Amino acid sequence: MKALVLAGGKGTRLRPLTHTSAKQLVPIANKPVLYYGLEAIKDAGITEVGIIVGDTAREVREAVGDGSRFGLEVTYIPQEEPLGLAHCVLIARDFVGDEPFVMYLGDNFLVNGIADLVDAYRKADYDAQILLTRVAEPQLYGVAELGPDGEITGLEEKPEHPRSDLAIVGVYTFSPAIHDAVRAISPSARGELEITDAIRWLVDNGYRVHSHLVSGYWKDTGRLQDMLECNRIVLETVERDIKGTVDGLSEITGRVVIEPGAIVEHSVIRGPAVLGANAKIIGSYIGPYTSVGEGCVLEGAEVEYSIILGESSILGVSGLTNSLIGRNVEVTRATGLPNMNQLMVGDHSKIQVRA
Repeated sequence: MKALVLAGGKGTRLRPLTHTSAKQLVPIANKPVLYYGLEAIKDAGITEVGIIVGDTAREVREAVGDGSRFGLEVTYIPQEEPLGLAHCVLIARDFVGDEPFVMYLGDNFLVNGIADLVDAYRKADYDAQILLTRVAEPQLYGVAELGPDGEITGLEEKPEHPRSDLAIVGVYTFSPAIHDAVRAISPSARGELEITDAIRWLVDNGYRVHSHLVSGYWKDTGRLQDMLECNRIVLETVERDIKGTVDGLSEITGRVVIEPGAIVEHSVIRGPAVLGANAKIIGSYIGPYTSVGEGCVLEGAEVEYSIILGESSILGVSGLTNSLIGRNVEVTRATGLPNMNQLMVGDHSKIQVRA
């Protein structure tokens, strides 16, 4: 089998971060989301991977390279415009050939990987297998209806009145029959070739389309709260590992990772937390479920349950929580009068301040 990883798209729900960065490269516990997917593919025994790239192709190529660091062989497939998931299958025809393949949306996060899904597909004789999970708000997702043996009998995209609570996770396995399906369908009202339409075509034309339920935690990391929750889940698994420098006036409690070159002085760090290489934490409090990226500087700061990307600085600011702070950001305390907040905020940002 081969794998097709989708790493294009606009990432509109994570703006302004994704104005300048690929959404698949936003880090969870200081590791890009996309890396978790590539590792899951390798763990499932797949080594040939095609990555669909769009406007952020250069950044994705720089982050992944030829795939050798993951034990993979990577081929890049450019998509000129985001014309739908089924369009990705269409343009990847030469890469996947006549082999079955896994399609993996690069911003998905699965704690237990996809080995179970791939093994089940290899043992069966399905034309498609769709990963599903039960959700509290199925109207926000593509939803599947199942027959008595787990076969897919119906699909709806974000239905107003869902017929089940089984949401479609962004991981699929397909036989070569999917190529006929994506050529047979027409663009949807939003001008895209929808993968749900292609799967429905398989069902309507008598192909065997089966379900596979997620065996562990899953999130689509397209929103801030999803990113923070994934960060929390991963940090719950870290083991204490202090390779940086910690002075005698600092207090390190619990599962804390301090990467090489990081310096902690006169600070309190309560895990689980990760401090990236060459970060400087001075006179600050880092609370649980916080990831601090490489080269960051926190001085006189208090932060918890947050993700701070590399080379950013937080100086003299307390009470930061539930925050996602991009790269090379400066957060500083205002001085003097009047006692007002001063902001320079990009498009599509979200700011909450205490009145």
